Amino acid sequence: MRLPVWPLVAFVLLALLFVFALRSGDPSRLPSALIGREAPSLALQPLEGLTDGGKPVPGVPADRPGPGEVAVVNFWASWCAPCLQEHPQLMALSEQPGVRLYGINYKDQAASARRFLGRHGNPFAAVGVDGDGRAGIEWGVIAVPETFVVDGRGVIVYKHTGPITAETLRSAVIPAIRAAQDRPVLPR
Repeated sequence: MRLPVWPLVAFVLLALLFVFALRSGDPSRLPSALIGREAPSLALQPLEGLTDGGKPVPGVPADRPGPGEVAVVNFWASWCAPCLQEHPQLMALSEQPGVRLYGINYKDQAASARRFLGRHGNPFAAVGVDGDGRAGIEWGVIAVPETFVVDGRGVIVYKHTGPITAETLRSAVIPAIRAAQDRPVLPR
């Protein structure tokens, strides 16, 4: 019995094409439809039980980031290994003058998120909880971590998908923040 070889050859070639395509993509280069558009509202409850210096860390009210305020919005989770990888960069970023970080805890357990921030430090001025992923959908998040820079007019000017590395922080994130700080603030 002789089996046709061409279907097998076609299958192998197609499989190799898929493997090559999966390995060649860089998720941080994914375009965002939100760049240049007003950031979706963030009215998120605080992470239950999270404190800083004995005071509760606030959630993210609907008016934050506020007019004139350049903000960095980071979607993260304690179960996310790349989030742990990027955390030292967020800690360094939080020490930059004029930079305000908002953390969005994405589909996470409150106790796990508190433990993560307790162990590794809390770089966020506010931590909102996105338990059902609704805010993530509105912001176009495809996988955590994702980081957005929002200018003083409330417009998303930069998005980074995946963990922020020291190189990315230096070459892309901080320049995006500085450019956003240099933009004139117009009334909404």
